[in-house]
Amino acid sequence: MRSTSRLHRSALIAERVAENARTVTLQLDCSLTCEPGQFAMIWLPGVDEKPFSISADNPLCFTIARVGPFSEALHTLRPGDRLWFRGPFGTGYHAGAGSTLLVGGGYGAAPLHFLARRLVAATPPAHVEAVLGARTAADLLFPARFADLGVEVHAATEDGSAGLRGLATDAACALLESGRFDRVCACGPEAMLERLASLCRERGVPAELSYEAYMRCGIGLCGSCEHAGRLVCMDGPVFTVPAPSL
Repeated sequence: MRSTSRLHRSALIAERVAENARTVTLQLDCSLTCEPGQFAMIWLPGVDEKPFSISADNPLCFTIARVGPFSEALHTLRPGDRLWFRGPFGTGYHAGAGSTLLVGGGYGAAPLHFLARRLVAATPPAHVEAVLGARTAADLLFPARFADLGVEVHAATEDGSAGLRGLATDAACALLESGRFDRVCACGPEAMLERLASLCRERGVPAELSYEAYMRCGIGLCGSCEHAGRLVCMDGPVFTVPAPSL
């Protein structure tokens, strides 16, 4: 039987929330059974189809940064407009117990907020802290939403307009020195993830890192998302460290 996750579904946009100057969240009038860190392929007929991380499951939400023509088209959608998607695909984060440090670079904070909701709702609740990195304070994504969950937020901005002046990895390095975290879960630019992988290997802290890649099919057929001998759409997007080089 063909998996229904591979078939396109359509839903109406119920709400559109402007998160900052370049990022919006599209809330759909449906839910999706999925895990934090998984992704879906979003399709606009006659425009394009691309992968996006899922930022909430019930209702289903996608948080989309304006980075190119397709995301620009998604930003023009309004409540009542129709959107097509298929998924969920890929591997997600483990919602295990223990003290977890979340590290989100830019719009990488979106799937980590989904994960934080799962972790703090567990019995017993996990201890969670979040490092959010961005160029400026205005670019930070979801700091208030993480705080509303009871998650302590450590901001890092390149211009020093909020929190630590520097990169998310600078803040994460200082926090890992405390020894109070059992694992790291991260999503963001590849350079950030590679630095975190090194930091976690040095300290013997397990990490789950979500990588981006160009994808056409999302189901391991086209091979366009091959990265270091693995397919991001099937083996990832969340990879575990310690592991062979990512």
